Amino acid sequence: MTTEATPARDKTAIPKNPGRRELGMKATLLFPDRDIVDRFYVPLIYTACRTCYSELEPDEIFRRAVDGRIDPAKQQKLIQGVIESGHGSTIEHIVFTFGISGVSRTLSHQLVRHRAGVAFDQQSQRYVTFKGASTMLPTSLAEADPTLRERYEDQIAGSLELYGEMVAAGIPGEDARFVFPNATRTNLVMTTNLRALIHMSGLRLCTMAQWEIRRLFQLIRHEIFTVSPFLGSFLAPKCVALGYCDEMGNRDEHCPIRPHKDNVLGAWADKAKAARAAGRELSVR
Repeated sequence: MTTEATPARDKTAIPKNPGRRELGMKATLLFPDRDIVDRFYVPLIYTACRTCYSELEPDEIFRRAVDGRIDPAKQQKLIQGVIESGHGSTIEHIVFTFGISGVSRTLSHQLVRHRAGVAFDQQSQRYVTFKGASTMLPTSLAEADPTLRERYEDQIAGSLELYGEMVAAGIPGEDARFVFPNATRTNLVMTTNLRALIHMSGLRLCTMAQWEIRRLFQLIRHEIFTVSPFLGSFLAPKCVALGYCDEMGNRDEHCPIRPHKDNVLGAWADKAKAARAAGRELSVR
C-alpha cells in the first residue's frame, strides 16, 4: 500500500501573521467596560450624528437613545452610514484607554507618532531603574543561524550588564540608559478617540505594517470586540474601507485582500476606452 506525499504548500510573499506567536506583549482595555459601552457609547455617537439633522436638543436625543425609545439597531444603522460617509467628527466623542506592556522601544517610537486624538504616558528610562530589563527577540533572529542569534543575544546581554554596572557605580540612570537597545521592552498608557483608533488600525493592521505593531493592534482590536463587536468591526486594514490597496510595496498584489489601486485604475481606463470605441460613455456613479 502506497501513500501519496502531501503536496508542498506554495510560498507566499504575505508577511507571517504575528498573532501566531507569543510575543510577550499585552494590550488591556482599562476604560470603559462593556456596561458603559452598551449603555452610553452607541447612544452618544448616535446623538452626535442625529443632532446635525434634528430639531431636538442633544440632551433629548441622548435620553431617547439611552432609554430605548430609539431602537438600538436603528442607532447602529445611522452610525454605520455616517462613518462610511467619512463624517468622522461624530466618533471623536468616545474614547478608549489601554494599558500596553511588554512592547519594544522600536514599537513605541512608531506608536507615539500618532498624535491627533491620542494621548500617551510611557514608562520612563530616566526615573525607573531597571534591575532586570527584558527585551524583544524578533522572529527573524529567533529562526536565524544559531551563531548569528547568539551574537545578537550577547550584544543585548552586554548592553544590559553594562547598564547595571554603571548604575552600581553611581552613574545617573538617565545617562546609563544610553546603552539600552531598541529591543528593550516598555509600558504605556494610551487613550484615543474612536476616529483616531480607526485611523491607526487602518495603517497598523495592514499586512505591510511592521510585525510587532501589527500584533499590538490585533490585540487592541480584540479588546474592543470584547466590549462592542459593532464598534470593533470598524477596526480593519485601511484597504477594507477603501476597497483597494494603496501601498506602493504591494503593486504586485502579493497581499490579495484588495486589488491595488494602480490595477483598479488601469482596468477602469481599459473599460472606458472600450466603451468610447463602442460610442458610449461609462457612468461615474
